Amino acid sequence: MRCPAFPACLAVALLFSAPLAWAHRSADQAPDAKQLAELEARAAAATPRDQPWLYAQLVHSMTDVATAEFQAGEDQQAESTLRQAQGYAGRIRVSLLHDAKRLQKAEILVRHTAFRLRQLMGGASLRDRPTLEATIRQLNQVQAEMLNQVLVQ
Repeated sequence: MRCPAFPACLAVALLFSAPLAWAHRSADQAPDAKQLAELEARAAAATPRDQPWLYAQLVHSMTDVATAEFQAGEDQQAESTLRQAQGYAGRIRVSLLHDAKRLQKAEILVRHTAFRLRQLMGGASLRDRPTLEATIRQLNQVQAEMLNQVLVQ
């Protein structure tokens, strides 16, 4: 016997899994410097409504780069990349003052990015942990603010 709420539960599951599937698919390969520069330029030139989504994509992409750098043993470069990602996470916070478009997708992507950094921290050296922890803390704050904004709208 099927639960009467089954269709609604299935629809909600599909709705929330689609952005995560996109985010996971993009994690298979780290973007190169040219792709990051293009995304950064798009985010900087975007309207305030589009910026949270574009900066969330940029932070996510930079996390992919930092992960690849950590795995390649380039710890100092990875820390530098994470510091840059922190700066872009701060720009997400500033852009939340505007009526943002695609805010829910951006919030999901930021949450997924923080999750991936927590996974990365499990194998990171003690020297690398403070930068990872600071980035995760900032992403968690940004994600909470974004979620609050989504719920208010």
